[in-house]
Amino acid sequence: MEETGNRHYPEKPARVYLFGTCLIDLFCPEAGMDAVRLLEREGIEVHFPADQTCCGQPAHSSGFPEQTRAVALSQLRLFPQAWPVIVPSGSCAGMMRHHYPKIFADDPQLLAEAKALAERVFELSEFLLEVARVRLTDQGAPARVALHTSCAARREMGTHLHVRTLLGQLPGVEVAMHSHESECCGFGGTFSLKHPAISSAMASDKVEALQETGAQTFLSADCGCMLNLNHTLQKRGDGFQGQHLASFLWQRTATDGGQS
Repeated sequence: MEETGNRHYPEKPARVYLFGTCLIDLFCPEAGMDAVRLLEREGIEVHFPADQTCCGQPAHSSGFPEQTRAVALSQLRLFPQAWPVIVPSGSCAGMMRHHYPKIFADDPQLLAEAKALAERVFELSEFLLEVARVRLTDQGAPARVALHTSCAARREMGTHLHVRTLLGQLPGVEVAMHSHESECCGFGGTFSLKHPAISSAMASDKVEALQETGAQTFLSADCGCMLNLNHTLQKRGDGFQGQHLASFLWQRTATDGGQS
């Protein structure tokens, strides 16, 4: 077992679970499928529990502890084998890893289960780099991209660093820095519904900074942020659009151009 920072990383497993997230399931299924393809290419068998739903973050961030607990409890026992749980979202991974133990802190049995699950939760880019130890081969034409990392990915999970390292394995990809990279996109789950004017202004600042880089696209490992920014761009009539990291990595590294 290898240790990086405060986290212990196991050897590459033969099997993993995929927690697909609500947004990938409903709006970005191709990102979920590309995540599966990336994992399977590394010789890992991917299991997708059909009863999975939401991680509970919307209720949690809105201040509804009972509803949060009920949703989290329904996920807690969906992953009975001691396999890693891969989440293609920093915010959902952060919810399961950092908040589930707090949610069940008053019940010793559930707390033990939540802690055990939390230790097995990995955001996708973190898992690819630190556990699967991928070595990517760039198959694409030269490209300039910009990044948007979600607040949870950056501040709870630290996985923006994993994304940069993975992209650094692709010699044809130039990652452009922008002035608002560490700032929120304005989505914030229910924040965008409760404070639409503030959310819209934040998203506008973000997309303007992304466009100023001259990048061909922007990448995000969180569908909520990506959808929010893409919608802002669509309202402006701009053809510039973002892509989930999983799809970008698959398309750049698949020998058939990601058409499989």
